[in-house]
Amino acid sequence: MKIDQNAKYLKSHEWTRKDGDAFVCGISDHAQKALGDIVYVDLPAPGKHYKKGSAFGVIESVKAASDLYMPMSGTIVSSNTDLADHTDIVNKDCYGAGWFIRFTADDPKEWDTLLSPLEYMKVSEKE
Repeated sequence: MKIDQNAKYLKSHEWTRKDGDAFVCGISDHAQKALGDIVYVDLPAPGKHYKKGSAFGVIESVKAASDLYMPMSGTIVSSNTDLADHTDIVNKDCYGAGWFIRFTADDPKEWDTLLSPLEYMKVSEKE
């Protein structure tokens, strides 16, 4: 299982990483492997605001559909429109080109409350 050492994680398998004054979010390598081939991703439009832990989108695979959860409270700056036609990018490069959203955080300190890479690895190994 690949872990991005520059990211922090949710128990629901989303990762987030600082990106200048904003944050980027996607799903972990563990999650994309568990889901299998991704066939559809529904992401929000820029300008939408979400609270930490609320669902911001949906991901569907050949096995299941799952909600995507906001790692921090904030406003969407952009969504990865490439995923509309190329959902396989998530399976190939979940920490790079397969990102889902870029957002500004209401409180950037919330990032410090997320799971560290080591904490996330321990959580995902139990599944």
